[in-house]
Amino acid sequence: MAEKRDYYQVLGIDHSANEKEMKKAFRSMARKYHPDKNGSADADERFKEIQEAYAVLSDAEKRSNYDRFGHEPPGGSPFGAGGFSGFRMNFDDIFSSDLGDLFGSLFGSGSRGRRAARGHDVLLRHQVSFQAIVESSQEEVEVDLVRQCDSCQGSGADDASAVSSCSNCAGRGQITVREAMGPFINQTTRTCPRCHGRGQVIEQPCDECGGEGRLKKSQKLRFNVPKGADSGTRLRMKGKGEPAPFGRGQSGDLYIELGVEDHPWFERDGADLLMSLPLGYPDMALGCEVRLPHIDGQELKIKIPAGARAGQTLEIAARGLQGAMSRGRGNVIILLKMFSPSRLSKQMKKELETLREPLGLDAAATLEAVRVEAEERRRNF
Repeated sequence: MAEKRDYYQVLGIDHSANEKEMKKAFRSMARKYHPDKNGSADADERFKEIQEAYAVLSDAEKRSNYDRFGHEPPGGSPFGAGGFSGFRMNFDDIFSSDLGDLFGSLFGSGSRGRRAARGHDVLLRHQVSFQAIVESSQEEVEVDLVRQCDSCQGSGADDASAVSSCSNCAGRGQITVREAMGPFINQTTRTCPRCHGRGQVIEQPCDECGGEGRLKKSQKLRFNVPKGADSGTRLRMKGKGEPAPFGRGQSGDLYIELGVEDHPWFERDGADLLMSLPLGYPDMALGCEVRLPHIDGQELKIKIPAGARAGQTLEIAARGLQGAMSRGRGNVIILLKMFSPSRLSKQMKKELETLREPLGLDAAATLEAVRVEAEERRRNF
C-alpha cells in the first residue's frame, strides 16, 4: 500500500493556512481532479485523497490531532477501521457556499442542519451524423430517465399525513455514535439506518413508486447540435438529471455527450478537413480539374497544376467546417497520391514499355533525384 502523503501537501497549502486559504485550495484541486472533468487513470484516487485531506484539516479538532500525531492518531483513523472511502460529490458541489455542509457529516461537525440533497447528474451518449455538425441540426431522442413520481409529488407517501418524524434520529437523518478506543472516545456521525438519512418515516408508501418518490419514465429530448462540434462535446441540460431524493433538493443535470460519425473521405483537424486524392500519372503531369460533392452542397473544385507530384498538398480556403469557437470556416487540405492500376492488360504493358525510356530514370538520374528529394526534405524540417 502506498504511503499516505501529507495532507497539507495534498492541498498545496502551508501548515499555517487559514480556513479561507484552505477552502480556496480545496476548490482548485477538486476542480482539477474531479472524475467528471479529468480522464486520467489516477483521477479517482487523487480526488478521494483531496476530499480526505480537506475533511480532516477543515475540522479544528481533527486538524489539531493530525498536527500532533500525523496519520496515526490515538484511537485509529477518524473514519473508522475501513479508513476514508470518499463520497459522491457533484461538480457543482465544489462551488457550494458552505463546504462544511458537505463534510460535516463525516465528524458530526460543521453545519448542524441537514444539507438538502441534490439529484445525481446523468450522462447520455448520442451519435450524430457528420452532416449534423455542418448544418447544426436539431436532434430528438427518446430515453428512459428517472423522474419524480407524479402520484406522490416525490414524497414517496401515499398520503402526506402518513409521514412521521423518525424517532431514531429525531428527524435529523443522522445519528451520533461514540466509541471507546482505549483512553479515547471517538465520535462519528452516520446516516440513520432506519430512515436512511431522510429524517422521516413513511407509514403508507405510494403504490405508484413503492415509496421511492421517483420512477423511470420515457421522455423525449430535443437539442441543437453546435456547428463544428467534435466527438466528446458535452451539452448540459440544467435540472434534467435525476431528481433529489423524495423531492427535497435540486435535480441534477443531464449531459449529452456527442459522438460524430466519420465522413466517407474527410478527416478532421479542428475546423480543417483533410483528404487524399489519388490521380493517374497523366493527370498529374498535364494537370486537370477534379470535382467532388461537398458538405456545404456546392461542388468542391480541385485544380491540379501541371507537373504536380505525389505527396504534394493543395489547400482550398474557407471550405472546411465552421469553427466551434469562431465565425470563420476552416480549410480543405488535399494530399495528392499517385494511382497505379492493380492489373494491366498486355496491350497496356506494351505501350508503357515504349514510354519507359523517355519517362523513366537511368542510374545517374535516379541518384540525382534522390539527392534533390533529400535536400527538399531537410528544408521542410
